[in-house]
Amino acid sequence: MESQESHHKLHVIFVPYPTPGHMNPMIDTARLFAQHGVNVTIITTHAIASTFQKTIDTDFNSGYSIKTQLIHFPSAQVGLPHGVENIKDATSLEMLRKINHGISMLQDPIEALFQDLQPDCIVTDMMHAWTVEAAAKLGIPRIYYYSSSYFSNCASHFIRKYRPHDNLVSDTHKFTIPGLPHTIEMTPLQIPEWLREKNSAKDYFEPMFKSEERSYGTLYNSFHELESDYEKLSKTTMGIKSWGVGPVSAWANMDDDRKTIRGQREELGKESAELLNWLNSKQNESVLYVSFGSLTRLSHEQIVEIAYGLENSSHSFIWVVRENDKNEDKEGFLQDFEERMKESKKGYIIWNWAPQLLILDHPATGGIVTHCGWNSILESLSVGLPMITWPMFAEQFYNEKLLVDVLKIGVCVGSKVNKFWLSIGEDHVVVRREDIAKAVEILMGSSQESKEMRIRAKKLGDAAKRTIEEGGDSYYNLIQLIDELKSLKKSKANGEK
Repeated sequence: MESQESHHKLHVIFVPYPTPGHMNPMIDTARLFAQHGVNVTIITTHAIASTFQKTIDTDFNSGYSIKTQLIHFPSAQVGLPHGVENIKDATSLEMLRKINHGISMLQDPIEALFQDLQPDCIVTDMMHAWTVEAAAKLGIPRIYYYSSSYFSNCASHFIRKYRPHDNLVSDTHKFTIPGLPHTIEMTPLQIPEWLREKNSAKDYFEPMFKSEERSYGTLYNSFHELESDYEKLSKTTMGIKSWGVGPVSAWANMDDDRKTIRGQREELGKESAELLNWLNSKQNESVLYVSFGSLTRLSHEQIVEIAYGLENSSHSFIWVVRENDKNEDKEGFLQDFEERMKESKKGYIIWNWAPQLLILDHPATGGIVTHCGWNSILESLSVGLPMITWPMFAEQFYNEKLLVDVLKIGVCVGSKVNKFWLSIGEDHVVVRREDIAKAVEILMGSSQESKEMRIRAKKLGDAAKRTIEEGGDSYYNLIQLIDELKSLKKSKANGEK
């Protein structure tokens, strides 16, 4: 009886891309599908699965039909140490090439699994362009998973289409992005290097964009109230069917304690207890949270400027610093700085990993310095926090424009150059301490501008909560997509009889 039931159940396979910014929202989306009655399989490698398996097991034990299907990552064949399977583990371009080569070698085993499992639909990360053909062979829909904003996808589309940055006298001259409902100005230096220089990376990205056009539609970790103009634009001008089902992190973890985690409340331990005590000692909305995501590498000179910029501002802060930055700090600057902050109780340094959702949700936290990665933006928005924007690479400069120029909930720190993430620390234009302190004062101060920004951010935070509840737009979009896929499955079954 059970097998009969699972045979009739909609079966959707998810294939994430192994880097946190892409993977985390897709795993949460897969979990949402399972929580709404879909039979879900996530295809991934052993090391990648280990980062989220505990959550999947909890969901499965709660009665949801969700599992991981593991495939072997060819570490030895591409010359990588065992367990290095994640883009974020790359410490050099050579290592990144090897990881990418290993990922490309997964195509055959994944296709073989598609054939074995015979899913009704595949949802794959935008980077897996080849899955369009794989879905066509099976006669099933392939859904393109875009892990950033509607705005950034529209901006990128129109810049690629019209190339408004070509023929400018200088890389620092501004151009207006054509086709958008708002006037958005950028410089060529703020768009990705491969797009401004027409280099070989273009061949890597082009098939990906073409695969979106050939897909059944696009899934976004976004919501209607946040960027309705760009949701509409993607469906009309770009002509691509889409569903905004975000913010998925808040939704997938809504009913349980994992909201505080992405790293185990039971295991928060002594360090996090200290952090909570420190936060509890601060006034509401008085602390600035500073985090640059899992891929950003900063030069030592930039780290020194951040430290002084934060210290010279009149606000308390929590700063997440990579352990490697501590190891590369020959003069012991960061350790001295940490000691000074402990004495003054003004700042709190966290090495490597931080319980981000716990910090953002604390009443003492009043704002965030962000690299404009979409997951961090949504996590901040979900709790109604305004942001200091410090984009580094990829689509992050587009996201900055959305926050600052469209939503008006962000303050620019003055980042000017979009560089490939592995080369960010090299010859990078350094943002000076005065500019950092000034941005902190604008965001965290008591001016009218700051108050209005806070009000707008809180309104979006409320909208983020409403959209994932029954009757909300994201809730409706997910149900509508699942129903549509069920209808396609039924039609296919009837056609085969």
